[in-house]
Amino acid sequence: MLVLSACSSSIKNDVQLSGVRDSVAVMKSYDVTTLISDSGITRYRVMADEWLVYDKTARPCWLFPKGLHMQQFDENLQVHSEVSSKYAVYYVNEERWILTDSVKAMNVDGEIFETHSLQVEQKEDLIHTDEFVRITQKERIISGIGMRSNQRLTRYTILQTQGIIPIDDEDSDVDTTQVSPL
Repeated sequence: MLVLSACSSSIKNDVQLSGVRDSVAVMKSYDVTTLISDSGITRYRVMADEWLVYDKTARPCWLFPKGLHMQQFDENLQVHSEVSSKYAVYYVNEERWILTDSVKAMNVDGEIFETHSLQVEQKEDLIHTDEFVRITQKERIISGIGMRSNQRLTRYTILQTQGIIPIDDEDSDVDTTQVSPL
């Protein structure tokens, strides 16, 4: 009699779990490092402490709740760009990444992009944010609110630019006598 009631309880639990299938990750992976290739050539390395895949939800997604670090390689397998954040989600059907919390990216020119939130629209070749962004170049730092860029971060526009750009007095056409002090 005791065995039958235990089996009966187990069946109820299984039925309850099948009803929430859309909210359960179908894959959980820890300490992940994976390589992605295109036409037999290694293009990317993805590293994450935790990777959850939800493929039965209304918006199928991959979730990286402990962050993500992705590197892109050139043809000689040298890292030429990378991005990292403390939290990331990828919406599979939309081909859309949302990176948040301490987002940092480096483009092929070595420029460093830092912001709180960054969205990547793969179908549109667009990276954008409406947050504060700081771009560290070789000779200057540019900052502002909001940015739009291609996916390679090589053609970008800062929407509300802020910052100090150094001007060499000898090469400048600017009349500094007309500039009023702050």
